[in-house]
Amino acid sequence: MNKIRVAALQYYIRPVKSFTEFEDQVSSLVETAEDYKVKLLVFPEYFTTQLLTLGDTKEPISEQIRRLADQEERVKNLLLELSHKYKIHIVGGTIPSFSENGEKIYNRSYVTGPNSNNAESQVKLHMTRFESEDWLVSAGERLRIFDTEFGKMAITICYDVEFPEIARVAAREGVRILVVPSCTDDRQGFLRVRYCAQARAIENQLFVIHSGTVGSLPMVPAVSMNYGQASILTPSDFPFSRDGILAEGQANLENMVIGELNLDLIDSSRASGTVLPLRDSHTTAELLKVVDHVKIS
Repeated sequence: MNKIRVAALQYYIRPVKSFTEFEDQVSSLVETAEDYKVKLLVFPEYFTTQLLTLGDTKEPISEQIRRLADQEERVKNLLLELSHKYKIHIVGGTIPSFSENGEKIYNRSYVTGPNSNNAESQVKLHMTRFESEDWLVSAGERLRIFDTEFGKMAITICYDVEFPEIARVAAREGVRILVVPSCTDDRQGFLRVRYCAQARAIENQLFVIHSGTVGSLPMVPAVSMNYGQASILTPSDFPFSRDGILAEGQANLENMVIGELNLDLIDSSRASGTVLPLRDSHTTAELLKVVDHVKIS
């Protein structure tokens, strides 16, 4: 499959009165994506936090996060069911997730496919300060590459995209699509992620699908406000979109941003582009083994 239609959500976080209400919101978006013949749909980081409004929002936030992790299996099964029903690949944003021994909480993104028996996942590798200090969420330890019918894909969850080494390793493993589910509360935070996502697309000659949260949960610290603008980003070269932006939404409105990826363009760009940053990066480590310090007076 050399062409694939994809969608990134500007997901509206709102209080819910039941899990069914959350399920209906998620299901309607997947159904809409199927109507538009989307084959890969990306939810944003922490879109599941709206489920916190089902419980006691006066509890310490770290306890609320552990309670949200209790919904993990239910959310995972919902995503798997929707993938099967609508024949679509889903990157299911993220949800807090217990470690095997139950002692740690991770920020986990589930990936489901039309024929998947189980959901696979990527854990966030770098924690923001509010995640580690207030929510008590722990960092993961390993990058995973997902082999799909449309080729290799990797996930850098929000802050992770600000670390170039992750995307570079993924690109060298043959990844052509980098998915960035994000949750940012202000314009500065959003732009950190967006600018880095665009840089990763250029450096590694790949497509980036960036989803985000919009709306507000005033009763939940760290997601009380959201600033989001979903986009589908490309390398900056002649075969690709002007400004390296295939599609983007209007900031802070509920939206589904849709675009068609021609994966052959990635292959040709890496082989014969105007510049070849992915290929040429192989010499960088050798060049930087010794750094000269020069005094200027």
